[in-house]
Amino acid sequence: MQAKKPEGTEDLFGARMRAWERMQAVARETFSRYCFSAIETPAMEQVDVFVHGIGTSTDVVRKEMFRVFSGANFANVLEKGSEAGLKPGKRLALRPEGTAGFVRAAVENTFVPQGGAPVKMWYAGPMFRGERVQKGRLRQFHQIGAEVLGASDPALDAEVIVMLMDFYRALGLDMSRVRLLVNSMGDPACRPAYRGKIRRFILDHADEMCDECAVRADTNPLRAFDCKNDRCREVMAAAPKIADELCDECADHYARVKAYLDEAGVAYEEDPTLVRGLDYYTRTVFEVQVTSGMGSQSAIGGGGRYDGLMELEGGKPTPGIGFAVGFERIMLALEDQGVDLAGPEPSCVYVACAAPECRDAVFSACLALRRAGVRVEADYQGRSLKSQFKQADKHNARLCVVIGPDELAAGAVTVRDMASHEQEQVPMDGLVEAVRNLV
Repeated sequence: MQAKKPEGTEDLFGARMRAWERMQAVARETFSRYCFSAIETPAMEQVDVFVHGIGTSTDVVRKEMFRVFSGANFANVLEKGSEAGLKPGKRLALRPEGTAGFVRAAVENTFVPQGGAPVKMWYAGPMFRGERVQKGRLRQFHQIGAEVLGASDPALDAEVIVMLMDFYRALGLDMSRVRLLVNSMGDPACRPAYRGKIRRFILDHADEMCDECAVRADTNPLRAFDCKNDRCREVMAAAPKIADELCDECADHYARVKAYLDEAGVAYEEDPTLVRGLDYYTRTVFEVQVTSGMGSQSAIGGGGRYDGLMELEGGKPTPGIGFAVGFERIMLALEDQGVDLAGPEPSCVYVACAAPECRDAVFSACLALRRAGVRVEADYQGRSLKSQFKQADKHNARLCVVIGPDELAAGAVTVRDMASHEQEQVPMDGLVEAVRNLV
């Protein structure tokens, strides 16, 4: 039986791979202006990293997280019917998001020593969730994220959001078809009372809402705002709003974030029902959506402040904020807007071999050009010269360097322009300079 990729995954190659590489390059270019450096964390972490950070009541932890066992540990789990006997270091999961792993790395490597300056880092890579597969929602998907630890200044919240919008603009999105939603989720001083109000509201309307939201009333009532059930969303639209319940400090922080966004000229909409999907968020939360072309899957990124997450992961109290954007979602938006992020295949120089006795000279020419930094392709199957010219076109070659018996005897090569079909003969030892002058 032919092997097939797992459901909910895709192979990245060709134009799709170029688009992913281009998106990372745009992120690097954009984020570097804000003094972010790159980090790569493991694709798998101890389960507790995500349980502590994301929360046991979230769908991500309860339903979607892929667990990882070695063969021996899996056999042990099957035999005992539980993983309870495994040490924490052997209870592993594929990362469903990037923030918890970044914060674990920050704690383990002391990114922010006592009194140290804030640390800014960004990452890109695959994430894994066992969700129902649909357009724009895969089981292995790709994200680019940025995180800051060590400062609670509302100006930082605004700068992170401005940077995110700069990133979308640099990718080529039509910003008139993009909207930014913002909200504040309060903090441990004011959110518990608000959670209590929402719990009572859900219980009072339990007969109008889904069973999942009835469970959320006791586990995490704010998640009811994020329910995908249309009737639940209608009911929750009438629920008490967090903006009316914020303590003075949270209200002031939120007002200053909005003032900084106004100063930066960044348009936004306040959405009092925006809660994001993970438990670690506090105060500022935000989400970016496209207004057309993606149906119900309109979100292309978002994030927020997580001032208590370092403590949950075993570190000292350290404020943080970050965001993540989805490659697959953004690609849907770009394609809907007619933006080709991948661009054409890079051009090259094709070195054609006109006779078997010229093969060594072709190898030497390729070697010299590549060592000079030129992208080079050649024939390795003994094709005819006509077939090699066709192959050069397929490789988007700007020039074709032809080496045949006549060229070999003259110590020269023929350089052919693939667009104009003009050609000239140049000495073999002048090939690199000639090619540099033409490409």
